[in-house]
Amino acid sequence: MSTSIDQAFVKQFEREVHAAYQRQGSKLRPTVRTKNNVRGSTTVFQKVGRGTAATKARHGMVPVMNVEHSHVEAVLVDYYAGEWVDRLDELKTNIDERQVLAAAGAYALGRKTDELIINALAQARTSIGAANEGLTKQKVLAAFEHLGAKDVPDDGQRFAVVGWKQWSELLALPEFASADYVGDDVLPWRGAQAKMWLGTLWIAHSGLPLRDGMRTCFWYHRSAVGHAVGQDVVTDITWHGDRAAHFVACWMSQGAVLIDDEGVVKIPCREM
Repeated sequence: MSTSIDQAFVKQFEREVHAAYQRQGSKLRPTVRTKNNVRGSTTVFQKVGRGTAATKARHGMVPVMNVEHSHVEAVLVDYYAGEWVDRLDELKTNIDERQVLAAAGAYALGRKTDELIINALAQARTSIGAANEGLTKQKVLAAFEHLGAKDVPDDGQRFAVVGWKQWSELLALPEFASADYVGDDVLPWRGAQAKMWLGTLWIAHSGLPLRDGMRTCFWYHRSAVGHAVGQDVVTDITWHGDRAAHFVACWMSQGAVLIDDEGVVKIPCREM
């Protein structure tokens, strides 16, 4: 047997890692502003304030909106995930086992991507509802009203991320789970990971902050959080004779930052 993995295997393995990362590795990456191919250790996301319209006199100058321009900076950090593969393992010729290892690396990087985004969301200052109760209809409506009062666009780009306990609590609400309210085509029973409700895509996630029995959930607009990618998922496989094994390494360089505090609402929920 060759002392190096066949190049066809290497290329296939790299494709599988990338595909697994895109398919199931990160749930939240598609829900935020993403800037790809960043060069350098930092990048900025632009934030534009509100403009004001006014009248003008005949032949007069068009009034300036005086829009406030600012920016926030995202710092990129390098992350790695690796695993040893003994030469005597059948991994190199067993496609099922190869896919398992590829998925493991991709999922590890995907969880880190979501962790970066969640940490950025956690910087928001607005919190709706009492922390000593679960996710209730009253909390949902209060957060809904807050976003509307802040003129957060209701353009199909709102997202709500809740824990699995809170997802179960939502299923107890007829307005969320009953076909009489939402129609048969968007029932949560058809797919337990995401559902449209109140013009928002609701997503169940296991990685939300949990402290002292209190889970922090988030409701936000896509433009409120920025995700920067300096290097997308890359895979390398090298032979180490002293270990009689191959080392499979995956890495990426990413960062996330809160852009608009008014576009994010935190919903604390009691979780026992």
